[in-house]
Amino acid sequence: MEKTIVCISCYYKGYDFMDECKKIGNKVILITSENLKERPWPWHAIDEVYYMPELEPSVWNLDHLVQGFAYLMKNHQIDAVIALDDFDVEKAAMIRETYRIPGMGQTTHRYFRDKLAMRQQAKDNGISVPEFSSIFNDAKLHQFTQDVPGPWVLKPRSEASASGIKKINSAEELWPAVENLGDERYKFLLESFKPGDVYHVDCLVYNKEIVFSCFSKYLSPPMKVSHEGGVFRTKTLDKNSEEAKGLNEINKQVLDKFGIQNGATHSEYIRGTDGRYYFLETSSRVGGAHIPDMVEAATGVNIWREWAKLENALLDGTQYSVKETQNLFGGLIVALAKDKHPDTQNLQSDEVEKFLPIDYHIGIVYKAKTADIIEERLDQAAEVVTEQILNILPPKDKPTS
Repeated sequence: MEKTIVCISCYYKGYDFMDECKKIGNKVILITSENLKERPWPWHAIDEVYYMPELEPSVWNLDHLVQGFAYLMKNHQIDAVIALDDFDVEKAAMIRETYRIPGMGQTTHRYFRDKLAMRQQAKDNGISVPEFSSIFNDAKLHQFTQDVPGPWVLKPRSEASASGIKKINSAEELWPAVENLGDERYKFLLESFKPGDVYHVDCLVYNKEIVFSCFSKYLSPPMKVSHEGGVFRTKTLDKNSEEAKGLNEINKQVLDKFGIQNGATHSEYIRGTDGRYYFLETSSRVGGAHIPDMVEAATGVNIWREWAKLENALLDGTQYSVKETQNLFGGLIVALAKDKHPDTQNLQSDEVEKFLPIDYHIGIVYKAKTADIIEERLDQAAEVVTEQILNILPPKDKPTS
């Protein structure tokens, strides 16, 4: 029986999700930003599209969104509302709550969107997390700087990626930075800066059970790339490795205690110099920066398409399972390029799964039978990209679509 699925996205993404929804036999409605009209959405899979003006990048008038949704409800029986990007989680939760549509509501969504809420939830449930503090109160903030030595990281509570993050080395540096936030101060938090290796875990959750996990390690942490320019690199890990086992343990705790019941998740962790794994952040969506392409190269699992199948199984009341069809290692490199379509001649190799077609970027997905080969290819590519292709721009305070 045909179901109606509304996809909300203020960024151009989720092509495979919508394509799979339509392939299964569902009706797909897209609500997106006005400035994305010309993007190559999967128009063959979209039955209706509605546009929202942006007040600022990724921000819509939520009252207008809820009011506009009433028009849809008059003529459609809406079965599911899906947030395709981090910025859309709040929008989708508000619509579900208002119109009593099943799925993640506004209380749970904060644990997957608000970095202060997620850290407090982790701490309250005994999950290791870097020391942190809200910055609402001067006295409390001063005490934190006395108790927890710098450096610290001043972070927006609700931005996606590493945008808007500032590393602070001293109290003398901190107070002007906090004052400069003005009326936006309450939207930030302060966290101890922990050096160490940064990892990500990409999952599918069905009826509160993790049914698929891919464990990966950043070779260039997103914050470093965002702030210093350079090359973004990540690689998948052997599921039987000590790293993957440590990540699996903390990731299970996080997803259980944060209350996600169904959907895709992307979570980040750091292994400190003490060897312990610490929770950094999580989100109830598919990972960005073309991470799903790397996951698919390694496992054969397209997380976007599987998420669509999972949502369909929930609506049908049928069982869902996912099968990995490959047991390989994957790697990913992405960087800004000086040219719109950079020359890839010096980057060809047998392990290249594909070059990503992104204007003014170089993006390569690798797959191989061993982790050593992947690391070797990523190192070689980083050298070529840095010498011949790379373009470095100053970091933005906010991400752009």
